[in-house]
Amino acid sequence: MIDSDVLVIGAGPTGLFAVHQLGIIGLKSEVVDNLDKIGGQCIELYPDKPIYDIPAIPECTGEELTKNLIEQIKPFKTNFHLNDRVEEVKKEKNKWLIKTSKGKEFKVSSLIIAGGVGSFEPRKFSIKECEKFEEKELFYSVKDKKIFKNKIVSIFGGGDSALDWAIELSENSKIHLIHRRDEFRGAQSSLDKVKELTKKGKIKLFTKYQLNSIDGDTNIKSIEIKHDDGNIKKIETNYILGFFGLIMQLGPILNWKLNLDKKHIPVNTENFETNQKGIFAIGDICTYPGKLKLILSGFHEGALAARGCFKYAKPDEKLRFEFTTTSKSVQQRLGKKND
Repeated sequence: MIDSDVLVIGAGPTGLFAVHQLGIIGLKSEVVDNLDKIGGQCIELYPDKPIYDIPAIPECTGEELTKNLIEQIKPFKTNFHLNDRVEEVKKEKNKWLIKTSKGKEFKVSSLIIAGGVGSFEPRKFSIKECEKFEEKELFYSVKDKKIFKNKIVSIFGGGDSALDWAIELSENSKIHLIHRRDEFRGAQSSLDKVKELTKKGKIKLFTKYQLNSIDGDTNIKSIEIKHDDGNIKKIETNYILGFFGLIMQLGPILNWKLNLDKKHIPVNTENFETNQKGIFAIGDICTYPGKLKLILSGFHEGALAARGCFKYAKPDEKLRFEFTTTSKSVQQRLGKKND
């Protein structure tokens, strides 16, 4: 049994910053995540994709943001339990007892759910033969864009990810962009850029087409795409990227007696507590009037949720608000030397 103050469920940016905020007010936390790495959607779906809306950081990638957040929480020596999932949550007196899919047990005074909209996995191609090429020449996210350099890449999808990667990879790769409709769901500015690159011959656009088959034994040699009218085209390609969105699954959360609203958890905006005392929800999974699904909003939610946890961890103490620039106790927790 692992005793701690708080269990944070989710190791994405919001969960990592919650760990930081818990640490600076003197609370110890453990982190569980069903992915095999720290970083959540940032690292799983767009580690190389630029992010532009982090305060004071004009541009960074998902990987860079994750590395900086990990560096920020180093003083707190937080334990991460990866490739694991919380299965059971029950209250015993004033503590929460938690069991994971790997058999680990935790006893904490509070939980912070920061796991995006539950567990997620990409929507995949329906063609069975795709499976043998997955994570070799067929991907549902980009983890290392360098492998596509000077290659032929066929990108499927009509949203922002498909458009953004078509634009990004067209700089040094031959790109086929294939969508099952004429209309695209992505930003108009991205669509305008794709059309411009199509005119320049950097991108070849196919609409009303879907993947029909893949030719190749150990490596992909070509694909066939099928038009709505039945016409089939054969296209030489080295890599396939599919961007069809994510399938969200709440999983065991459904059994935790939380109020749910369309796969989201309603919270108050004072400290982002749920209907269950001592369980907080932050990031994409929580909902409240005026909610914005932005990383910076998740940071704000994490800061207040951490302070909401304090009264459960240390009910006999009063939490004093302190600025990190002037508080000696906070600086000591961060390992900073005081003059």
